[in-house]
This record gives sequence, structure tokens and C-alpha cells, in this order.
Amino acid sequence: MTPAMTPDLLARMGAPGPRYTSYPTADRFVEAFGPEDYRRALAARAAGPGGAAAQPLAVYLHIPFCESVCYYCACHKIVTRQHDRAAEYLLALDREIALHVDALGARARVSQVHFGGGSPTFLSDLQLARVVATLRHAFALEPGAEMAIEVDPRTVDPARLERLAALGFNRISFGVQDFDAAVQRAVHREQGFEPVDLLVRGARALGFRSVSVDLILGLPRQTPATFARTIAQVVALRPDRIALYAYAHLPGRFKPQRRIDVAELPAAATKAAMLGDAISALAGAGYEHIGMDHFALPHDALAIARRQGRLHRNFQGYCDQPDGDLIGLGVSAIGRVGGCYSQNAKGLDEYYDALHQGVFPVARGLAPTRDDLIRRGIVMALMCQGELDFQALSDAYLVDIRRAFAAELQALAPMAGEGLVELAPDGLRVTVLGWFFVRSIAMVFDRYLQADSARAMYSRVL
Repeated sequence: MTPAMTPDLLARMGAPGPRYTSYPTADRFVEAFGPEDYRRALAARAAGPGGAAAQPLAVYLHIPFCESVCYYCACHKIVTRQHDRAAEYLLALDREIALHVDALGARARVSQVHFGGGSPTFLSDLQLARVVATLRHAFALEPGAEMAIEVDPRTVDPARLERLAALGFNRISFGVQDFDAAVQRAVHREQGFEPVDLLVRGARALGFRSVSVDLILGLPRQTPATFARTIAQVVALRPDRIALYAYAHLPGRFKPQRRIDVAELPAAATKAAMLGDAISALAGAGYEHIGMDHFALPHDALAIARRQGRLHRNFQGYCDQPDGDLIGLGVSAIGRVGGCYSQNAKGLDEYYDALHQGVFPVARGLAPTRDDLIRRGIVMALMCQGELDFQALSDAYLVDIRRAFAAELQALAPMAGEGLVELAPDGLRVTVLGWFFVRSIAMVFDRYLQADSARAMYSRVL
């Protein structure tokens, strides 16, 4: 553990808070924003400056199905071994994509596609090929467009990786979480190191431009010694990116977590020790801290974008693509078009019903206020660039940032005293230590978090 990253600092600064893949955050969306509001947002984009030549879209496609439940999971998923259930879902996706073509016009440009879940590889190769073909027919994928897919290593082998590459996928993320057998049994997700090693090597040989590994800190039965071994094994894999998430035990919200024995969860001091050791090990292996819980090797596009000040965040996390509109497809998917946020129905029946009626399956969303947009600019500047240029922000939003946010800047004084931020007359800079608490820094500017009780629904910052 670095000298400054003390358990006391973690206890004081690691309180629950949003991950800020958007601002306002998704829990602030309202049902008053519905299908017609979303259609108008799409129409405004189609009719706006540039029309079809507007900045390319990003597309997120949610596949909710999984064959087995992982007890820690907080994703929207449907656990089933009945693969024939995917057939109806793909028909619904066809309808949803067609609605977007009607609203945006044919062949809108797309620079980023992300398949998430659930387990996208629940779909067969033929089903995945069908979805990709539908997307390519409906949209104009840019040359070199990013095609990313989340993969449960238990569902693929090297031969299937080759078929994914043939479909055009060029970025892949393997959900590992932990390599320790006892931890895996405790969360109902057992997989060995050797198969994952084979997959990472295979993905690299196939030319995937970026290979990611996801880990979770704070799972039951984890100890500093076992997690250090997992980190060492991941470093040996040498993935381009590593996501080191902190487990959020919220059994009241996520039913599978009720199967976890709370007595087996590591104590806060133990988690702090594991985090400090992991940070040191990753830094020693050459990984750069991108922000929050993401690390990347210097050659990776995320690390390059971070150094060049081009980093952005959307609902898939950090992104090296330009900040722009995101289309969310599938049950529970979240998107942003023209500043408006939207989320599809979370239940399959509601999702199917809307599409059978020929309307977008949007269940809720938000049209941000001017104050929301200004705070969004501030929050994203902190989360992505780690600094605020007061004059640039004042010019961009036609408001005196120092005067309008005097109370928030004053509230940052204790964090400056902790060495997390540096305050100056012309701006604010997040320190190296502060990067690990950047969510806490951004929370100061979140007007929706006025009461501590509102934070109980979020995961801890660290």
C-alpha cells in the first residue's frame, strides 16, 4: 500500500457514490420521458446540422441471457438454459433497429458497437452473425469501427474466438473476477487459469486490437494473499486493459447476492490492503491508471486518449471515441441522443409489447436542464481529464464557474488538504492519489446528492 493510501483515508473518502457513466445518473430518470420524447430526439438529430453526416453514433446492444447465475452479479440478466428463447428476442431487436432506421434514416454512421449482457456469447455463432448483419445493413459502420463484445470465458474456446473475429469483433473483454478456486465456489463462477490464458493468447494471435480482463475486489473468501496471486496471474496474461471493480454488496436490490455469506466478505481494512497491493503490482507491471478502477498498458487506445485529453465516458465506461450520441438496443439498454437520456423497459414482456405495437420500448428517461448540462460538463471533465479549466468552462456554458459553484469549490477544501485535488485561481487538478477517489470529487458537484441517505443505493467508491 502506498503511504498516502491509508485505511483511514479509504474509510473517510470511499463512501458510496455513482459511477458517473452519465450525469444526471440513471436513477434520476423519470417515466414522464417516454417513447414519443425519444422519437423526437432522434428526429432532431436526423434533421440537425449535418444530417446523415453528423458525428457517428455509438451502439450498445444488450443480450440479457446467461446459462447460470453468478452470485455477485448486479447486471440485468435472465438466467436460462433454454437457448431457443433467444429467437423471439432477436426478432424484437430487428423491430427495434427498424424503428431507429425509420427515425434516423438509412445508413446512419456508426463508429462504435458494444455487445453486453448478460452473456452475449449465449447466442450461437449463427445468431451473432445475424445480429451483426442486421446492424451492418441498418447502419454504415465506419472503416476501423470498434466492435466490442463481453465474453464469459466458460462459453468460448479458441475456435469460437476465431469466428468472433471473422464477424468483425476487434475488442474483447473477459470476465474473470478472481482465479482463486475457493472464491469462485463462493460466487458460483468456477473457471481455471489455463483456459483463460489460452483464450487471451488466442485473441492476441487473432489480432484483436484490445483484450480486457475484468476483476472484482471484495468477494467472499478473498484474502490479500489469494488476491495477490490473482493479480500476478492476470499480469502474466498481459491484457491491454484491466478493470478492477469493487464489489458492492446490495442484496436488497440484487437477489442473487442474497446467496453470499456476509461473514465471508473481507473486512474494510482487508479490502484496503488488497487494493493497495493491487495498485502497486499493476503500476510495477507498467499499467497506467486511466481513472477510477481502470488500468491500461501505455500502447492501448484508452491510455493514449487519456494522455491526449480525448477520454470520454458513456454507459459502457471509459471510451477513446469522440463524445456523441449512443443508441441503446435491447431490454434495459440505456442511450443518449441529443443530450436526452433514455432507458428501455427492463422486463421482456414490456419490451416485446411495445415493439409489437410499433413504438420504441422506452420506459423512462430525462431531458436535462441547463444546470444539468453544466454540471455534466464539470463531472465529465473531472472523470475523464482530471481537471477543470474555469475560463474554458465559463466560455462554453456562458456562466462564471467560480461564482456559480463557489459553494462546491469551498467544499473541496478538505480534499485539497488530503492531497486529492489542487485548487488554483484558474482551475482545479486531480492529483495522482485523487484519481482513485475521483468519484468522490465529482460527487461534490452532484446537486442530486444533497442527503447522505440518497447514497445508500450506490456502490462504495473504493
